[in-house]
Amino acid sequence: MEVLKVSAKSMPNSVAGAIAGVIRDSGSVEIQVVGAGATNQAIKATAIARGYLAPMGIDIVIIPAFSNITIDGEDRTAMKLIIEPR
Repeated sequence: MEVLKVSAKSMPNSVAGAIAGVIRDSGSVEIQVVGAGATNQAIKATAIARGYLAPMGIDIVIIPAFSNITIDGEDRTAMKLIIEPR
Protein backbone atom coordinates (compact mmCIF):
# COMPACT_ATOMS: atom_id res chain seq x y z
CA MET A 1 0.00 0.00 0.00
CA GLU A 2 1.36 3.39 -0.96
CA VAL A 3 1.99 5.84 1.92
CA LEU A 4 1.41 9.57 1.46
CA LYS A 5 2.81 11.90 4.12
CA VAL A 6 0.74 15.03 4.74
CA SER A 7 1.91 18.07 6.69
CA ALA A 8 0.09 21.15 7.93
CA LYS A 9 1.48 23.01 4.90
CA SER A 10 0.24 20.48 2.32
CA MET A 11 -2.23 21.79 -0.25
CA PRO A 12 -5.51 19.83 0.07
CA ASN A 13 -6.24 19.91 -3.68
CA SER A 14 -2.82 18.44 -4.51
CA VAL A 15 -3.16 15.74 -1.87
CA ALA A 16 -6.69 14.98 -3.12
CA GLY A 17 -5.37 14.43 -6.63
CA ALA A 18 -2.72 12.07 -5.29
CA ILE A 19 -5.30 10.17 -3.23
CA ALA A 20 -7.65 9.81 -6.22
CA GLY A 21 -4.79 8.66 -8.47
CA VAL A 22 -3.58 6.01 -6.05
CA ILE A 23 -7.14 4.77 -5.38
CA ARG A 24 -7.73 4.43 -9.14
CA ASP A 25 -4.41 2.62 -9.66
CA SER A 26 -4.09 0.33 -6.65
CA GLY A 27 -7.38 0.49 -4.75
CA SER A 28 -6.20 1.85 -1.39
CA VAL A 29 -3.80 4.36 0.12
CA GLU A 30 -2.41 5.16 3.57
CA ILE A 31 -1.96 8.75 4.69
CA GLN A 32 0.46 9.48 7.52
CA VAL A 33 -0.03 12.62 9.62
CA VAL A 34 1.51 14.10 12.78
CA GLY A 35 -0.35 16.91 14.52
CA ALA A 36 -3.69 18.65 14.31
CA GLY A 37 -2.80 20.84 11.32
CA ALA A 38 -1.70 17.89 9.22
CA THR A 39 -4.79 15.93 10.23
CA ASN A 40 -6.98 18.85 9.17
CA GLN A 41 -5.34 19.05 5.74
CA ALA A 42 -5.62 15.27 5.24
CA ILE A 43 -9.32 15.20 6.10
CA LYS A 44 -10.02 18.13 3.75
CA ALA A 45 -8.05 16.38 1.00
CA THR A 46 -10.02 13.18 1.51
CA ALA A 47 -13.33 15.04 1.19
CA ILE A 48 -12.11 16.65 -2.04
CA ALA A 49 -10.86 13.28 -3.37
CA ARG A 50 -14.26 11.78 -2.65
CA GLY A 51 -15.74 14.37 -5.01
CA TYR A 52 -13.15 13.47 -7.67
CA LEU A 53 -13.93 9.74 -7.43
CA ALA A 54 -17.73 9.89 -7.09
CA PRO A 55 -18.44 10.39 -10.83
CA MET A 56 -16.58 7.11 -11.46
CA GLY A 57 -18.84 5.31 -8.99
CA ILE A 58 -16.11 5.00 -6.34
CA ASP A 59 -17.11 5.87 -2.77
CA ILE A 60 -14.23 5.98 -0.27
CA VAL A 61 -14.04 5.54 3.50
CA ILE A 62 -11.34 6.37 6.07
CA ILE A 63 -10.10 3.86 8.62
CA PRO A 64 -8.08 5.73 11.29
CA ALA A 65 -5.33 4.13 13.39
CA PHE A 66 -2.26 5.14 15.41
CA SER A 67 1.31 4.41 14.38
CA ASN A 68 4.71 4.92 16.03
CA ILE A 69 7.28 6.61 13.80
CA THR A 70 10.76 8.10 14.18
CA ILE A 71 11.40 11.68 13.04
CA ASP A 72 14.94 13.04 13.38
CA GLY A 73 15.81 10.28 15.86
CA GLU A 74 12.77 11.05 18.05
CA ASP A 75 9.88 8.63 18.50
CA ARG A 76 6.50 10.19 17.72
CA THR A 77 2.93 8.99 17.56
CA ALA A 78 1.35 9.54 14.16
CA MET A 79 -2.08 8.84 12.81
CA LYS A 80 -2.44 6.71 9.75
CA LEU A 81 -5.57 7.10 7.71
CA ILE A 82 -6.24 4.12 5.49
CA ILE A 83 -8.47 5.13 2.60
CA GLU A 84 -10.18 2.49 0.52
CA PRO A 85 -13.34 2.04 -1.55
CA ARG A 86 -16.50 1.20 0.33
